[in-house]
Amino acid sequence: MKIPAAAVLVATAVLASGCGQKKPQMNMGPVEVGVVTLAAQSVPLETELQGRTVAYQSSEVRPQVSGIIKSLLFKEGGEVRAGQPLYQIDPAPYQASLAQARASLANAEAAVAAAKAKADRYAGLVGMEAVSKQDADDATAAYKQATANVALQRAAVQTAQINLGYTRVNAPISGRIGKSNFTVGALVTASQADPLASIQRMDPIYVDLSQSAADLLKLRSRLASGGVMPNSAPVRLKLEDGSDYPATGVLQFTEVTVDPNTGTVTLRAAFPNASGVLLPGMFVRAFISQAEAPNAILAPQQGIARDPKGGATALVVGAGNKVETRTVVVDRVVGDKWLVASGLKAGDRLIVEGTAKAKPGATVKPVAAGSPPAAPAGAPAGKKG
Repeated sequence: MKIPAAAVLVATAVLASGCGQKKPQMNMGPVEVGVVTLAAQSVPLETELQGRTVAYQSSEVRPQVSGIIKSLLFKEGGEVRAGQPLYQIDPAPYQASLAQARASLANAEAAVAAAKAKADRYAGLVGMEAVSKQDADDATAAYKQATANVALQRAAVQTAQINLGYTRVNAPISGRIGKSNFTVGALVTASQADPLASIQRMDPIYVDLSQSAADLLKLRSRLASGGVMPNSAPVRLKLEDGSDYPATGVLQFTEVTVDPNTGTVTLRAAFPNASGVLLPGMFVRAFISQAEAPNAILAPQQGIARDPKGGATALVVGAGNKVETRTVVVDRVVGDKWLVASGLKAGDRLIVEGTAKAKPGATVKPVAAGSPPAAPAGAPAGKKG
């Protein structure tokens, strides 16, 4: 039977169309994943704490005698030295008191001489019964009273000298003095509540930091178990504008009591402050390395995921290049890595790239993280007609 030419053309077109739609065949191998081989290392456990600066020494200048201020002998806001004169209180009344005390002393000393001569004379006459023994005893007692009065008047002279000296108000410590709260002509008293001025020593300067009692207990637990070693790393500061303070400080002590209102413990560090950048009362952030973990495991953050319950998990390449799921416990962030407390160990190959393609139990091809992607494992198969 003869086949129509039109039918032959349609059949040929259909066959050609079917051959053209067939896709090339690929020889697919294991999924390639980027891994990081974990290693144990010594890691300083740095803690960030907040605190405020406190003057190394602080003293309020107060008058010890009453009177009118005659002159100010310092520049407000400047540096003063211990013992430097700051105020002069009118000395005239105290000069008069000293002169009066000295006159009383001279009078007492003169009375001693007369009392002694009388006592000595009566002591000789009582043997001859020229005077009664009572009169002799009275003369001796008068001499002793005159001697005691001399000591009393000498003490009065010393007191008057001290008070006269107090009219010159000196700096009790070295440091920077603030503004004067009293001007020339003001009346000040020895018992007044307001200080004349305040002096603060700011080089070195203290920084008082607050740490929760729970964190402090955690650190002590590590030390007791031998998991970490004491570390003498310095304390670093960040200022309120975010800049780093150029000098490093040293931890001085930890408070022995916990604040019942905040549940925190105060730590104090000392910093050099020759340039005067740090002023008392400034808010700062401190980074202090309180201990060191000798065999810590640091895992890149991209290799740690969270399950629906919030737990930390990781994918590792196990034996036979098969993917394993690990439940891990992370302690803190150290730089751009997690400090792993448990769940991972040295030598584990942690998957950090291609985690979406790595399925637990599947065989993968591990390569070092950051390596360029490999070419396809197989070539396209030839077309069939």
